[in-house]
Amino acid sequence: MNPEAAPVIGVLAVQGDVREHRTALEAAGVRTVAVRRPDELAAVDGLVLPGGESTTIDKLTRVFRLRDPLRSRIAEGLPVYGSCAGMILLADRLLDGHPQQQTLGGLDITVRRNAFGRQVDSHETDLEVAGVAGGPVRAVFIRAPWVEQAGPDVEVLASIEAKGESRPVVVRQGHLLATSFHPEVTGDHRVHALFVEMVRRAA
Repeated sequence: MNPEAAPVIGVLAVQGDVREHRTALEAAGVRTVAVRRPDELAAVDGLVLPGGESTTIDKLTRVFRLRDPLRSRIAEGLPVYGSCAGMILLADRLLDGHPQQQTLGGLDITVRRNAFGRQVDSHETDLEVAGVAGGPVRAVFIRAPWVEQAGPDVEVLASIEAKGESRPVVVRQGHLLATSFHPEVTGDHRVHALFVEMVRRAA
């Protein structure tokens, strides 16, 4: 990528809240594309794995022959941001997943799927996120995961108190960023701007 040009960030578009992520990214100053094919993935400078149903996204990446190209590009250092289901897909290890469910990996974390409970347990709160200036971020948790365990190279940017313990809900490792919540639905684009800056630095 030409460092002076606007990066092109793809949003994996097999399932989930694709439009909202594209809107937030474009507000942060980049061009976006929907990614459904390997050739589209090959052309992007960064990628968002959106929220949705992690088991469905996992299955569809295989249907669209994207699983192996995704794993390869992540291993090669492609900047990737995963929100909610996207966090699950980036995790190296998964708890409470379906028996056949697989992740793409890359983040040295153990994630617990649906950690906060069922849909009725969805909630919102304000979170201070390290690296995000301007005050708390409104965090919308919808059948969200949390990080059960993080490796030594993982930076915890925000945590939440849940079930008597501090649970990491925003993490970063190298070119990878993940949130348990959905910043794309609030109209606050600061988390996406943080990721855009990661993409620019990676260039």
